[in-house]
Amino acid sequence: MKKSEFEYDVIVVGAGHAGCEAAHAAARLGSRTLLITMNMNTIGQMSCNPAVGGIAKGQIVREIDALGGKMGEVTDRTAIQFRMLNRSKGPAMWSPRSQSDRKRFIEQWVETLTGTDNLHIWQDTVCELILRDGAVCGVRTMLGIEMSARAVVLTNGTFLNGLMHIGPTQVQGGRTAEPASYGLTEQLRSLGFRTDRMKTGTPARIDRRSIDFNALQEQPGDPDWHHFSYLPEATRRLKQMSCWITYTNERTHETLRGGLKDSPLFNGQIQSIGPRYCPSIETKIVTFADKPAHQLFLEPEGVDSNEYYVNGFSSSLPWQVQLDGLRTVPGLEHVVMYRPGYAIEYDFFDPTQLHHTLETRLVKHLFFAGQINGTTGYEEAAGQGLVAGINAHQAVHDLPAFTMGRDESYIGVLIDDLICKGVDEPYRMFTSRAEHRILLRQDNADQRLTPRAIELGMADSHRREVFAEKQAAIARIEAYLNETLIKSADISAWLEQQGTGGLQHSVRLRELVTRPQIMIQALATAVPGLQTLLDEINNEEAIEETEIQIKYEGYILRERQAAEKLQRLNRIPLPENYDYNQLQSLSTEARQKLNRIQPRTISQASRIPGVSPNDVSVLLVMMGR
Repeated sequence: MKKSEFEYDVIVVGAGHAGCEAAHAAARLGSRTLLITMNMNTIGQMSCNPAVGGIAKGQIVREIDALGGKMGEVTDRTAIQFRMLNRSKGPAMWSPRSQSDRKRFIEQWVETLTGTDNLHIWQDTVCELILRDGAVCGVRTMLGIEMSARAVVLTNGTFLNGLMHIGPTQVQGGRTAEPASYGLTEQLRSLGFRTDRMKTGTPARIDRRSIDFNALQEQPGDPDWHHFSYLPEATRRLKQMSCWITYTNERTHETLRGGLKDSPLFNGQIQSIGPRYCPSIETKIVTFADKPAHQLFLEPEGVDSNEYYVNGFSSSLPWQVQLDGLRTVPGLEHVVMYRPGYAIEYDFFDPTQLHHTLETRLVKHLFFAGQINGTTGYEEAAGQGLVAGINAHQAVHDLPAFTMGRDESYIGVLIDDLICKGVDEPYRMFTSRAEHRILLRQDNADQRLTPRAIELGMADSHRREVFAEKQAAIARIEAYLNETLIKSADISAWLEQQGTGGLQHSVRLRELVTRPQIMIQALATAVPGLQTLLDEINNEEAIEETEIQIKYEGYILRERQAAEKLQRLNRIPLPENYDYNQLQSLSTEARQKLNRIQPRTISQASRIPGVSPNDVSVLLVMMGR
């Protein structure tokens, strides 16, 4: 190839979930983009369980889709089971989750990326960054090729100096049967970056033909219309499959305890930070020694695969101990294992070294996204990748930076937590991390973020049309409910059948929808005019969102008011590169943290651990407030 063919606007290193979204976003916006991956056959690989979404994670995927990212579409088109979690709770807690066909998930991502204009793919390993005058200007690969770029996004996942553990056995690699990446950590550390090690793990994979399903509890998916993407054509196409539930027992725990002396987690072999919220099975039996059983989910890997994933049985114990332990579990007495679980240690970088754009503070136009920032999970990685890819494009074309507030998206909460608080364990998103979660529901991600996608250029004409149609549908439904009066005689008997009181006088239909027992589509069966309207609109997304907005109007209004109060602090800027040691009224810890993180606003400073309300008052005085 000619040298000119290796000149790009943006280079993305790593083709996991962060890398795929970053590369697609930069190219979609018009940057000449290169995605470099060690293996083109594992683009978008689901390294752990074959599922997307879950509590708070599902909201992130909906936000990615609303912004024009691709994870939601890819997931819908490869789904083999869909469930809306937490339906028994309020809509702020509803979280979509989908099992995907692992092989087809990769194929769909490859099809998506190869069909994206301005995007090129190269199979190689990046060993070194090329720097000039404090900015990144390219990469050097294992093949000795120098590639120039005006911005580089690192999304290396678990590959930086990756080391896998199965009992006493240690294997260098970033994922089973794939090599680790060397050189980048050492170069970045020499430039002053703070780095450390983290640990994650994965369970054994087992053969479906060796499972006794008669001893298991079936968990089918939801048969309704819900899916991840706001695009109506991104629907489930594959055969739908069930997951299965079983439990460990005292025999299981006794078997596993017998192998703890050879567990890397307990014999000192692993020293790095592991995930609190997704612990290994050996950690569970030690930490929760009083629990007689732990739930396991058997998840299918695909419609044409015999491989099952044992969710809840992540382990780095010796393979024989893992197998013996599994064979004590009901339904798995004769199980055959494809491969054992393992733990993996890898390098990450302190995310407080980043701006909210995910550009590094030390090297201009160098961006980090995904597990390199200390997070865990496909969804957290993909959300960061999308933001990094957008901002890489914006930076090289001298366009405004793209950031999101904590009241605007879960992705905004995620990035703000990383930059302001750092991490002391692999970061996982939960609904409890979002103080404005009633505003950040999964149903309204498009209302919050698609206007921004349109402004950026991430939303194509079809997405703009779909969004406009939904907005119009919501307006029509609300207008009908607001304007239509219903007489007591026409509806009271039906209301009593629904378990709610009848009427004493005529009311507008909107007032009936505020009742917990009354759903719009059910009400339409008693109000022919409403049924005619809903049939004409034919948009379940619009109906559901209208209903939520009406039922929770008071809560939503109060939450918006609270968010606006906090936004006032966010509008008070702090000086860049300020020496907080000058402010002796601040606590010592506050001075140290503020000097290291350099928050841009009073609001960001207030969220830094160790910065007290008194310290915030000092900063407000400094800013003349």
